Amino acid sequence: MQPASIDIPALVLTATIWVYWFAVGAMVVRARRKTRQLAGLVPEQPLERRMWLVLVPTIVLWIVLPWLALTRAQPLLAVPEFARSVAAYAILRWVAAVCAVMCLGLTAKCWRRMGSDWRMAVSETQKSALITDGLFARVRHPIYALQMLLMLCSVLIVPTAPMLLIALVHASLMHLKARNEERHLSKVHGVQYEAYLKRTGRFFPRLATGGN
Repeated sequence: MQPASIDIPALVLTATIWVYWFAVGAMVVRARRKTRQLAGLVPEQPLERRMWLVLVPTIVLWIVLPWLALTRAQPLLAVPEFARSVAAYAILRWVAAVCAVMCLGLTAKCWRRMGSDWRMAVSETQKSALITDGLFARVRHPIYALQMLLMLCSVLIVPTAPMLLIALVHASLMHLKARNEERHLSKVHGVQYEAYLKRTGRFFPRLATGGN
């Protein structure tokens, strides 16, 4: 019996997701050392605290599921045979793996631009700078947009029912979180943020006036 070949797209995805969330954890620790606060890891707002009850398990599953698919320890969580055997879909998985790495690189660029203003949740006690250049010049939430794209890559590489389910939950939470942040930033930055809203899209560059 021949040993199972290594699923390179799933391996690349697993490594990318682990690096992504390890980097987030490192930023939380760094912010903790500098400010003595948890960089929004523990939300201040009741709404975000309720969101965290769903978001945290979603992220944990996102980290674990590609690894389970890679190890094939659980048949129901393994990559379906069609994803490996159908040539067109196999190529799509490789494209998604490359896209996942690009998402990580672009997200790291956003993290560097935000610097000490980065946090995971809305802070009612600290006023952050309004960043409107770089990837933020056309899109209000490039980190969330890239995170959702990374999740889409995850579904394409590991097309299982659990992965699809957490992707749908994740997308809903990102929309809710983005809207909540926009309400907060509108209160904090006033007219300046309202002007920013008019010229940018939430997750995609604005192609015409009106809409999000």
